[in-house]
Amino acid sequence: MRRTEDVAARRSERREHADYTGAVYGSMLAASVVVGAGSLGRFPRVELIVLLLLTGAVFWVAHVHATLFGERLVERTAPTRRIVLRACRDEWPILKAAIPPAVAVAVSPLLGLDMAGSLWLALSVAIAGQVGWSVAAARRVGASWRQVGLTATVNLLLGLLIVAFKLLLKH
Repeated sequence: MRRTEDVAARRSERREHADYTGAVYGSMLAASVVVGAGSLGRFPRVELIVLLLLTGAVFWVAHVHATLFGERLVERTAPTRRIVLRACRDEWPILKAAIPPAVAVAVSPLLGLDMAGSLWLALSVAIAGQVGWSVAAARRVGASWRQVGLTATVNLLLGLLIVAFKLLLKH
């Protein structure tokens, strides 16, 4: 019974200290991938899904490495398994944020969308994630409603800037 309580306590502590910065960043990254996808090959939906997930994975690994490298420089010690797993978990939202746009692309044929519609759906989902994660982060730290509105507005404007890039690139 003690082990179950320990696991529950650790999960509760992780939720309390959750940092949604990676999810906001990952959502913006996913939106950028959708905009930059442009012309894909014979299986554009599959390629876009793979591109979203692999880009998220590469950035996740890069952030884990940067975190571990930075900590090791400061502490001048080798990372333990616990430290590596913590860094992987802490940076996980970057990769997790790529999943909703990838799912949007996967289900887009069921909605009768052509590839252009699939791209717009994925972009919309990524921007909604970016705004949603920023609101969740602000609420988690007890921000005032004014601050929540400000972070939501800034993230929406950043998302709309990505939309403007898409329109300018005419993908």
